[in-house]
Amino acid sequence: MTIALFIEITGATIGLIYLYLEYKASFWLWTAGIVMSLFYVYIYYHGKFYADMATYVYYFGANIYGLILWWNRGQNSKKEKSVFSHIPKRSFSLLSALFLSFWLVIYFVLTRFTDSPVALGDSFTTALSIIAMWLMAKKYVDHWLLWIGVNAVSCVLYLWKGLYPTSVLFVVYTTVSVFGYFKWKKLAYV
Repeated sequence: MTIALFIEITGATIGLIYLYLEYKASFWLWTAGIVMSLFYVYIYYHGKFYADMATYVYYFGANIYGLILWWNRGQNSKKEKSVFSHIPKRSFSLLSALFLSFWLVIYFVLTRFTDSPVALGDSFTTALSIIAMWLMAKKYVDHWLLWIGVNAVSCVLYLWKGLYPTSVLFVVYTTVSVFGYFKWKKLAYV
C-alpha cells in the first residue's frame, strides 16, 4: 500500500466518523472536521482538485468557527426549545447570488491558473460547499439539501479521477445526507 493510498483511506475513515457525528448533530463533529480537513488538503492537492483543496482549507477555518458557534449556543441556549431551524426565505436570493458568484470566480481561477481537468464540476461543488458549511454552522436544517448535491456530483468526479476510497466515501455521504436532512428536520420541531 502506498503512502498516498494510506492517507486517503485514513482521511475517508475520519470522514465517515465526521459524517456520523454530523448526522447525530454532535458537537464533536467539528473536531473530526478539523482533522479531516488536514488530510483532504493533502489528498486534493495530489489529485489536482485545487478548488476542493482550497475548500478544505476553508473547512479547516469553518470547523473552528462551527466549534466556537456551537459551543457558545450550547452555553447560551439552555432554555431554548430547539436551536435547529430552516433558512429564512428572505435569504434565498442572497445565498443564490453568493453561490453563483463563487462558482463563476472559482471556475475562472481554475481555468486560467491551474491544470484542473474538472474545473466546472470542481468549482460547482466548491461554491456549493462553501454555502452549505456556513448553513451547517448556523444549524439550518436545509444545509443537508446542498450536501446531497455536492456529494453526488463529487462522487462522480472522484470516481472519474480514480480516487476510489474517496468516491466510496461520497456515496455514503450522499446517502446519509438524505437521512440527515430528515433527522435534523425532526430536531427543528422538538
